[in-house]
Amino acid sequence: MSEVFSTNWPYPRPDSPPVLRPEEAEHTIDVWLLPKFSMLSLVCLLEPLRVANRFGRPLFAWRLLSSTGEPVIASNGVRTDVDGRLEGLKECELLMAVSSYEAEATVTAGDRAMLRQVAAFGGQVGGLDTAPFILARAGVLEHQPVALHWESIPAFQEEFPHLAVSRSRFEFTQQSLTGSGGAAGIDMMLQWIEQGYGPALADAVSRQLVHQRFSDGELREHQTRKELQHLPRTVANALAIMEAHLGQVVSIPEICRLVGQSQRQLSRQFQAHFGETPKHYYLGMRLDQARRILTDSRCQVTDAALATGFTHLAHFSRAYQARFGERPSATAERGVG
Repeated sequence: MSEVFSTNWPYPRPDSPPVLRPEEAEHTIDVWLLPKFSMLSLVCLLEPLRVANRFGRPLFAWRLLSSTGEPVIASNGVRTDVDGRLEGLKECELLMAVSSYEAEATVTAGDRAMLRQVAAFGGQVGGLDTAPFILARAGVLEHQPVALHWESIPAFQEEFPHLAVSRSRFEFTQQSLTGSGGAAGIDMMLQWIEQGYGPALADAVSRQLVHQRFSDGELREHQTRKELQHLPRTVANALAIMEAHLGQVVSIPEICRLVGQSQRQLSRQFQAHFGETPKHYYLGMRLDQARRILTDSRCQVTDAALATGFTHLAHFSRAYQARFGERPSATAERGVG
């Protein structure tokens, strides 16, 4: 992918074939669907490619694969037919894994070997949402920046502390392509198209999708403003401090000092906006973090407790059960399964 297209784009042809066969296209993407995969991630991955084909040039084709060759049920219950088995894959330019819940539950040693084979023969490997866990366990993300769903980042860092986790929505190099999933897949594929064919085609596809492209910095700033605009500045600042110190806990009096607010007044503001005190809200944030770690990784309960600032395991277990209605060991067992 190195050619730059003309900037004078015609309106996309309605009679262009929406789906091309691999032999008809310049590039073919193989998409490995895991049970309970995110349908949104799949659509956002493929739609930019389909729209790009409508501009009168057969650029992209794709093949849907499963581990068994059988249809796959998405997380929304939709049954999706596939074109073949992952094991039967011979030549591959880009292999993307799409998953969501229980990403590792059905993955076999043979599946991981296939990922290593694709990488060894020069193909790109990638994953959306929680699929980077699968790629990391296969050993194909070494020395690569990794982007994945924000909820899974704490668990991923606990299990793979040597890998560089990115806070961007997507990352790609010559070896790998990873993303947080969902609507971020649109931006990821637009960038992928732009890298190969220039910004004119990517912008034209973006307009057809009625999608506004943001840089990572612009998107984070936009989301932060939207989420925090209704909160008093002191509350927003207190939340930011808590979020940044889920593992090394900061005392509430210290948070009050840092935001320039009395403890009584900050407590009143938290009660007004969240219905609980700063202490209980902060505790809930840490427990939610611990649950994400236990759900998405193979970490032990003790590791999750320590990673979220709990020094007494009994206190952690009681607080966890009170919030989620089950012992942390039960969550850990389900996550491993």
